[in-house]
Amino acid sequence: MTVDRLLRLIAGVFILLSFLLSRVHSEYWLLFTAFVGANLLQSFFTNWCPMMSFLRMLGAKDRCQTT
Repeated sequence: MTVDRLLRLIAGVFILLSFLLSRVHSEYWLLFTAFVGANLLQSFFTNWCPMMSFLRMLGAKDRCQTT
């Protein structure tokens, strides 16, 4: 799986998990949802995301390396 696909998967899981936790535990979990959204927004402008760097360190391939 590529870095791009893993990033989308992780962001989706984090958002859904924090939403679920906000309903079950505390509404403060929505701050984590906002944090994920802010990271996605800044990565749009800077073309850099901390999670992508972490995934590359773990051995995930970029899209151009998989073809």
